[in-house]
Parts: sequence; structure tokens; C-alpha cells
Amino acid sequence: MTLSFDGRVAIVTGAGGGLGRTYALELARRGARVVVNDLGGARDGSGSSDTAEQVAEEIRAAGGEAIANGASVTDEAQVEEMVAAARERWGGIHILINNAGILRDKSFAKMDIPDFRTVVDVHLTGSAICTKAVWNGMRDQAYGRILMTASSTGLFGNFGQANYGAAKLGLAGLAKTLHLEGAKYNIHVNTIAPTAATRMTEDLLPEAMLTAFDPALVTPGAIYLVSDDAPSNVILGAGAGVFQACYVTLTPGVALPADDRSVEAVAANWDRIVDRNGEIVPESGAEQAMLILQQLSKG
Repeated sequence: MTLSFDGRVAIVTGAGGGLGRTYALELARRGARVVVNDLGGARDGSGSSDTAEQVAEEIRAAGGEAIANGASVTDEAQVEEMVAAARERWGGIHILINNAGILRDKSFAKMDIPDFRTVVDVHLTGSAICTKAVWNGMRDQAYGRILMTASSTGLFGNFGQANYGAAKLGLAGLAKTLHLEGAKYNIHVNTIAPTAATRMTEDLLPEAMLTAFDPALVTPGAIYLVSDDAPSNVILGAGAGVFQACYVTLTPGVALPADDRSVEAVAANWDRIVDRNGEIVPESGAEQAMLILQQLSKG
């Protein structure tokens, strides 16, 4: 069955190149009307360009519908204007792909707080601003598909990317909470952790890997996660045509006896605490407290 996006309106941030461009083109090819958002500029967020208009024109030349927008995702007023313009033209917003981002890589010892704050502001706060701008409209229409962009750096760490990793794991947490809050309104919220050769990674990946990690090979996973049939609360790893599910798990743990809840008791039971036999994937944060109560009741 071919997945169609006829009648859907999508906003893709950071769509002037790389992953965002491939997402926008594929959504349009499948019938969606697309807002191509990109502030432009270098991967550190400086400068400006007309890349969004170039991608929008590419869509229109292929027979699709698209408008370009140069709003900064960190500017609430600009984002609200972007959303209002799309609603006025096409009636509503059904899909949001939060893809915009920058890099300012340094070891933590050499990183200054402005570089830390700026990266978190673009990736994490910017995604929250864009999501907030479409959220109530999606609730009112009882339909929404939102995709956050995390990273293996956020999920597993990477030297020299403390700011980026903090922002990206924050996005996974944001998505998990919005999945819970949006469920009864048919708003599905997912996260993708892509590995692709883009301007963000061109100096990080070996030359031989750049072709294999074509951004277009991430696109099938991203587009599925914003389709009518999309699941919710998924963290999907994607790169070079390989797709992987990522999970945050919780071990059963150990209930220390009431007469020995000491530092030494934690040390003595460490192997049992980290034993992954019987671990679960919680559906919400409340399950940690529930599992604790279960352990206590056994005692």
C-alpha cells in the first residue's frame, strides 16, 4: 500500500538542505503541501541564504505546492507568523518535523556557556517553540504528527558534543511527554536519531562513508513516522538504509532492607542493581515508582 499525504499540510524546519530537504521533497511528492523553513547560513548558525526558496521552487517545479519561510525557530513571533500564514493559505497544520539545528563542537573543557546555550536553544527550545505553535491547532482538529530529531550523541554520547548531546537527549524526553499529552487528541509524537552525510556531519564522517550515508536513506523512516499509520513514542535510529529501534529501559533493581539502606549496601548489591534480566521499557515515568512499590511489597 502506498502511503499518501494528500490533503496534509506539513512544516519542515531546517529544510533548505540535507535531511530536511529530502523530507520536504518526499512529503510533497506524496501529495503534502509543504512549508519549507530554513534560516539559512552555516552549520554554526551564522549567516543567511535563500536555500528555503530554492527547495520550495524545486517542489513547485515538480508539480507540488510549497512556500518558503525564513523564520528562526528560536523566535516565537516569527514561528507564530509562519504557522498563521500556512493556516491562512491551507487551513491547518497536520505535520511538523523539527529538523533545524546547528553545531558548535568543542570539548567541554574548551566550550564556553554561550556556545552551550545557543546549541540547546536552537535544537531543544526551538523545537519546543515550533511544537507549541502548532499544538493547540492539532488538538482542535484531533490530528497531528510531530517528529523530533535526536541523535546518537544524545542517546549514547560523543566526545566534543556536550551541548549537542544535552539538547538531543532533551528532545527525546520532550517527545515522550508530548506523546502522553497528545494521545487522546490523535497527536502522535516520535523521535528520529539520524546518521547522514550533511553539512552538519561532512567533517565528522570519513569520505568513504559520505555516499553510503546519503540523507535520502533516512527519509523513509522519517516519513513513516509522520504518516497516518505512524506509531507514537518511538525513538528510531536511521542511517544508510538501516533502521533501528532505541529504548530507555529500567531494571527490576533491588529493594534494600529497612535496616541497611546504606552506601555500603548499594555497593554490595551493585551487580544485582544493574542486572538487566527482567528489565522493562516504561510507558511513562510513573512506572518507575510503581516498580519501586512492587519491590517493597515483596519484602
